[in-house]
Amino acid sequence: MYIYDKVHEFARELKNTPEVMNYKRALDKLNSNSTHKKMVEDLRKMQFEIYSLQLQGKEPSKEQMEAYSNISNVISLNPEIHEFLEAEMRFLTLWQDMFKIITDTIGIDINPGI
Repeated sequence: MYIYDKVHEFARELKNTPEVMNYKRALDKLNSNSTHKKMVEDLRKMQFEIYSLQLQGKEPSKEQMEAYSNISNVISLNPEIHEFLEAEMRFLTLWQDMFKIITDTIGIDINPGI
C-alpha cells in the first residue's frame, strides 16, 4: 500500500501546480458557457473525424477542411476559448512530461519500435 500513499501525496501536490489550477479554472469557465463548450466540442469532433480519415489513408473532403478552418478561425478570436485551449495544452504537456519521467525511470518503453 505504500506506493498508493505516495501517489495520493503526489496528486495533492499536483493539484496545486499552476498548470492544473489554470486548467481547472479555464475548464470551469468553459463549462459555464454552453455556446463556447459546444464550439470546442464541435472542433474536437471535426479533429477526430479528420484524424480518423487520415489514419485510414483517406483525405478529408474540401468541405470538411473548410468547416474545420472556419471553426478554428472563429475559436482563435474568442479569448475565453483560446485561454482554455492554452491552459489545456500546458496541462497536457506537464502530464506527458510526468508520464515520460515515470516510464523512463522504471525502464518501460511504451512506444516500442516507434
